[in-house]
Amino acid sequence: MSVAGAQAEAFYSELLDGGAVFTVRDDRGYPAPQNGSGQRAQPFWSKRSRAEHIVDSVPAYGGFDVVEIDGERWRERWLPGLEKDGIHVGLNWSGDDATGYDLPPADVLRNLDARAGSLD
Repeated sequence: MSVAGAQAEAFYSELLDGGAVFTVRDDRGYPAPQNGSGQRAQPFWSKRSRAEHIVDSVPAYGGFDVVEIDGERWRERWLPGLEKDGIHVGLNWSGDDATGYDLPPADVLRNLDARAGSLD
């Protein structure tokens, strides 16, 4: 499994266990950089420590604050809003450039539902 794949799997399991996601923002708002194909994605992490590591180690994210979002609120409000705006979800971006899987919000919701259903 690739690093991005492992990070995505960790995202789903840690979100289901912890009940929250984390993103970053500065005085201009939440970042949604473009990937190589021109698609915008907003990064989210399943643990505060993952987001803090990116803020501390990736120069492009220096100066951002880590923001916690309740998992249910994220699912019910943020994912539909991102879908409406055409912005993908970045899952547990990592590494020197803070990269990883970027998925449409509907796919993230479907993946979460499938994993939550397998826990029942």
